[in-house]
Amino acid sequence: MSYELSFRLNGEPVTTAVEADESLVWVLRERLGLLGTKIGCGTGDCGACTVLLDGRPVCSCLLLAVKAQGREVMTIEGLGQPGRLHPLQQAFVDHGALQCGFCGPGMLLSAAALLARNPRPREEAVREAIAGNLCRCSGYVKIVEAILAAAEAMTGREAV
Repeated sequence: MSYELSFRLNGEPVTTAVEADESLVWVLRERLGLLGTKIGCGTGDCGACTVLLDGRPVCSCLLLAVKAQGREVMTIEGLGQPGRLHPLQQAFVDHGALQCGFCGPGMLLSAAALLARNPRPREEAVREAIAGNLCRCSGYVKIVEAILAAAEAMTGREAV
């Protein structure tokens, strides 16, 4: 049975038909063509499918798309602006925090959610915020450094 799903996606209203058992990540990638959100483990363990739902990070592989009805969804495509990277994205580039890039979208969105609620996090808070996002390439030192540098750039102060 199909449903009409309406929600805000990266700030824009979207309406699409979905099946009752379709996950949000499937709808984002296959129906709406936003390929930045990755499908990793499919069980919510790796965080590659992380999106923001009403500003909170969620594993979109575990969320039925119909649960997004009337809500705000942000994918990696909604972070930054065309031609201009978000400070987090720039910091990841500057610090060499990405290697294969598979975990990057989820890491960046988890970090964005952290900085939205805590603009001046300590290292422990950063590590906790990205604990649900697994990186198999680079380790976490450069990722944490990049998030702290972005926080500094966004608030105009030195990292703690």
